[in-house]
Amino acid sequence: MVTYAVRAFNFKAAFILPLVLMASLLIFEPSALDLGLARLMYVPESGFIGGKSFFLEDILHDRAKQLVIVFAVLAIIGFALSFVWQKLQRWRPQLGYLVLALAVSTALVTPVKILTAVQCPWDLQEFGGQEVYSGLLEPRPATNKPGRCWPGGHASAGFSLLALFFALRDLKPRAARACLVFAIGLGTVFSLGRMLQGAHFFSHNLWTFLFDWLICVFFYWLVLYRKNTPVQSCAAMQVAR
Repeated sequence: MVTYAVRAFNFKAAFILPLVLMASLLIFEPSALDLGLARLMYVPESGFIGGKSFFLEDILHDRAKQLVIVFAVLAIIGFALSFVWQKLQRWRPQLGYLVLALAVSTALVTPVKILTAVQCPWDLQEFGGQEVYSGLLEPRPATNKPGRCWPGGHASAGFSLLALFFALRDLKPRAARACLVFAIGLGTVFSLGRMLQGAHFFSHNLWTFLFDWLICVFFYWLVLYRKNTPVQSCAAMQVAR
């Protein structure tokens, strides 16, 4: 038997703070910040400074996202094997949590993109495109090419790995903290790369982080937290006797 301590988690703060920030983004939409940052990354007559970058497109976008997909597939395989391989049985809840949190975090992106129809920076007239800018809650100008840029899909591939933090926090706290830093860092790098290419505004990626955080917290509460009860080791039980 394995000994580990249940670590308290402030779910109120974990839910309320992101929701307050979301409400603030809706009330005070950071359009000026979004457009200002995009202008810094755009060169008239040339395009976005990362638009033709092999590294940003082929490595940081395509290959990096493929690695995240491979990790998700390995989590699915590990979860399936936990039913037949005894060494993985103790990790079954964590593996199941990973599969669920990663799947929902990434699967949510496409339908929300279709529903919101927000344009990408590179589609806008100001940045060499044909479309007219509109805020998140504003009516979309008539177009034959609805936007598909909110929230950020590539940013979600990075921020979805926040699930690693919650999967490990009660069993391996130090590794969990490292995973938290890694996930936030990776999501930020993915976000910046797509901003340099003109694919997303800053707020698109911030929304993505908030969505993924709430999804990971929710499933942590639903799948893992209430099951994490202290377990005594065999040696401890013998001493108690």
